[in-house]
Amino acid sequence: MSTNVRAPFEGQDLVPAAPHSTEVQSVLGALSVTVDEGLDNRQALERLRRVGPNTIVARQPISAFTVLIHQLRSPVVYLLSAAAALAFYFGEVEEGAAIATVLAINSLIGFFTEIRAARSIEALRALGRRSARIRRGGHVRVIPAEELVPGDIVLVESGDAISADLRIVEASHLGADESTLTGESVPVEKGPEPVVESARITERCCMLFKGTAAIRGSGVGVVVGTGLNTELGRISQLVEKAEPESSPLERRLTHLSAQLVWAIGILTLAIAALGLSTGKDTFLMVEAAIALAVAAIPEGLPIVATLALARGMWRMARQNALIERLSAVETLGATTVILTDKTGTLTENRMIVRRLWVASGEVDTAGKSPITGDALVRRLLEVALLCNDATLGHEGAAHSGDPMEIALLRAGRAAGLSRRDLLHSAPVVRKHAFEADSKMMATVHRHAGEYFFAVKGASEAVLKTCSHVLSEAGETTLNEIARRQWTDRVEELGRNGLRVLACASKTEADPAAAPYEGLTFLGLLGLEDPARADVPHAIRDCQRAGIRVIMVTGDHAATARSIARAVGLEEHAAMVVEGRQVERLIRRPHYELKQVGIFARVSPAEKIALVRSYQKEGEIVAMTGDGVNDAPALKQADIGVAMGMRGTDVAREAAAMILLDDAFPTIVKAIREGRVIFGNIRRFAAYLLSCNLTEVLIVGLAIASALPLPIQPLQILYLNLITDVFPAFALAMSEGEPDVLSRPPRSPKEAILGRPQWVAIVLQSFAMTAGTFVALAWANLAGLDDRAVVTTTFLTVAFAQLWHVFNMRGAGSGLIVNEVTRNPWVWAALVLCTALLALPPYWPAMAGVLHLAQPNPATWTIVAVSSVAPFLLIQLVTIILTKLRRRPKLSVMS
Repeated sequence: MSTNVRAPFEGQDLVPAAPHSTEVQSVLGALSVTVDEGLDNRQALERLRRVGPNTIVARQPISAFTVLIHQLRSPVVYLLSAAAALAFYFGEVEEGAAIATVLAINSLIGFFTEIRAARSIEALRALGRRSARIRRGGHVRVIPAEELVPGDIVLVESGDAISADLRIVEASHLGADESTLTGESVPVEKGPEPVVESARITERCCMLFKGTAAIRGSGVGVVVGTGLNTELGRISQLVEKAEPESSPLERRLTHLSAQLVWAIGILTLAIAALGLSTGKDTFLMVEAAIALAVAAIPEGLPIVATLALARGMWRMARQNALIERLSAVETLGATTVILTDKTGTLTENRMIVRRLWVASGEVDTAGKSPITGDALVRRLLEVALLCNDATLGHEGAAHSGDPMEIALLRAGRAAGLSRRDLLHSAPVVRKHAFEADSKMMATVHRHAGEYFFAVKGASEAVLKTCSHVLSEAGETTLNEIARRQWTDRVEELGRNGLRVLACASKTEADPAAAPYEGLTFLGLLGLEDPARADVPHAIRDCQRAGIRVIMVTGDHAATARSIARAVGLEEHAAMVVEGRQVERLIRRPHYELKQVGIFARVSPAEKIALVRSYQKEGEIVAMTGDGVNDAPALKQADIGVAMGMRGTDVAREAAAMILLDDAFPTIVKAIREGRVIFGNIRRFAAYLLSCNLTEVLIVGLAIASALPLPIQPLQILYLNLITDVFPAFALAMSEGEPDVLSRPPRSPKEAILGRPQWVAIVLQSFAMTAGTFVALAWANLAGLDDRAVVTTTFLTVAFAQLWHVFNMRGAGSGLIVNEVTRNPWVWAALVLCTALLALPPYWPAMAGVLHLAQPNPATWTIVAVSSVAPFLLIQLVTIILTKLRRRPKLSVMS
């Protein structure tokens, strides 16, 4: 953690700059307070006025107006708005109203889907209120935590949530769980003794921090930081400074829209200038320009993109992943690196006994039940249960106490032992609580007329107090050779990332005998925070998908390496870098950074530096985590993924996606969903643009050839709303190819439509344009009147676009059975669009608005042949190219 001392906020000038390195009396003197009396009400009110409430300001709710404005910030929207304005200016009310209607539909769809997502996130972020027990004016009282001020004397008991930064004044066997702040899953012993000024947060044993919890013992502390002037507040400031960039999809859609605007602007001006230079009417040229704008811009693109992303968001919500922004769904699909926290993300955030070591040998429990072993194992577990202050919950009640002691009780239960039964036959008569100096605790029990001493603690401390060891032959002398053997076993357990405890016992006639002398060594217990059972498979899926998974944790290197092996990151377990080395590492060439698989003892600022370093190298970075210490990196990452059940409020506030079930495999589902969505967007974007380019070519060639417009502006708009939106949305509903997770991540710089897609779009547009002009010539030769000719060309281009949907199959897929033909939404869209296209010519009101005539059988013959011919030609070319090349370049999915 950062070694910087705190910079006082307004009203914090009484607080020493580094209270953790200042003697207790000096801190109390600086704050003008005594432990027995505390502040008086006048002092407290004055300090509350100066400092403000003890709160960390949550992100303001997203306003409906902001969401609405977000929908309108698009070059495509700007250009269509200009086209509508021109139509109204020249009196073309129908054209202007139609374009405005399209814009309104698109904006409303985007508005309601995004506001729904935003409100769901805000509901999850609701912060709970806490209270604190303090001493003011010599009396103990309970006040809202928001009213705490510097100088308040706070009374702390086991189980209390810490609501401000406290300098410990008194402590009795006090321990705190700081995992949400530091990433450490093991409780920290607390006491009043100062530490050096440069101590990191994990080393400040004389401090209790806001957002953590006391899990054993009791104590008294003086408030030295509230609100933003706490370590939690400092991390929240880092979160605010970590500004995320726009998602890859947003950048690509914006780039594509900008390209369309420039291309359309140049094309429209060129054709208008050509028409005016040949003496055509000015209004006619404006009408033609509007027709070109409507034809060229795929109005369905923002609509279908919004709906595709919204569907992805809703699908993810049903799979317990809550998305804040629609485009965040796709971002995971582009992810190349996942920086994952360890505690609570890869692990269960609970301790278990993993290995037992007694004189007769080692027992690997592997979390199994029942635990079997000989009499030595049973004696070891009996002492671990007797020398214990934790309690297992019953009938759904939560466990209470030190996580390691809870793990010991669970291990005993797995071996058929109950602390209650043991205490019934050997009741406690005296306790020697755990002390930081001795690193041991002991309980004394009356049993069979004597007193049984049960001792547990740090292995090196317990070994020093033992003179004998319990073996299969009974109690034998613990000589230097045996002592070295046990020390080696402790080191082996430590290398495997286990926390090691040792147990010993003795029997005395006097319960007041010295507890830590003449003990008999019983054995070792290796504890760990186990890997989640579903994580290894999820990590294999990530590796198969070409995504690097890198562990970034505040825990020790040995523990991180052990978890890495357990979850399937074996190849990364050898290369571990600690937080103090991060700054030096990120200055080196990128290939050195790519070799690191584990970062241990990492602070929040160092996590942000790592995320930025990977982003600088062009990686799309996903960051997972659940603790306060993860929040800044979650905000900085391309997509932050927080845990919804165990995650802290600060982590959820910073994340773009929240896993409601805290399941790491849900991330893999999101990655697959993101890749499918990108593929679908590419597919329907190619479909939309090829259809709209066909319309541009038809209008442009007609003007250049001095022919009447084959299709009118309102007909084009109707086509774009019907044949574009419904088939394109059906393509967006595809479930994706089965092997989507077997492919490497696409390049972060890869465009939605690359060169192969654009070549296919142009050639396919030429085919459909040719079919339309064939229909135009055929209709004229058949002697149809002008309105009937326009009706023929309108229906030809409409149905050609419908059949064109089957050209969107992926490269190498089957001609008959493929992801398009398997999609039931495609068939439904074809049926609906056929009805919507066939109806207007026979409905007088619609026929009048769209300038259509009722088609006769000859018209339908021309339409059928001319619309199917382009589809057959494209499929024939695709089949030929498939045989010539293994990867056909003309496929839109190449």
